[in-house]
Amino acid sequence: MAPKRKQTTAGDSSAADATTTRVTRRSTRLANSTVAPPAADAEPPKRKKGKTTATAVKPEGEAKSPPEPAADGGKTIIIERSTECNRFKTRAIQVKEGLEKGVAGVNVVVNPEKPRRGCFEIREEGGEVFLSLLDMKRPYKAMTDLDMEEVISDIIEKIR
Repeated sequence: MAPKRKQTTAGDSSAADATTTRVTRRSTRLANSTVAPPAADAEPPKRKKGKTTATAVKPEGEAKSPPEPAADGGKTIIIERSTECNRFKTRAIQVKEGLEKGVAGVNVVVNPEKPRRGCFEIREEGGEVFLSLLDMKRPYKAMTDLDMEEVISDIIEKIR
């Protein structure tokens, strides 16, 4: 336990010394630093929290902008996948590649806007929903039980 502080009277000159600014390790470092303070219009540096991932390069189809209609009048298929787990990502890529190979002129977009949690949904833009798995909890049994080749072939038949 730390020792108690001495009580000073109002007439002591040591009372004035006790009320002066307190010197800490941080304050001496700040006083000795030669770095100029940031400008008022400068953006503060961003701190990294938790796991970090490379966000400089986005994979094709992971754009956050709304999907643009196909140039030749083809259909646009939207795959909304949760970003919780890589299982969603691998299945979304598998469906995207399968649809692009199976149907000529189809535009497949993955997550054009922020996805819902535990969601894997394949739908036509502004129309029919081909597959909808919503609010799944781990271990995502409904999604792992799917035969993705069969799902892709069913979607190709419905598009044609």
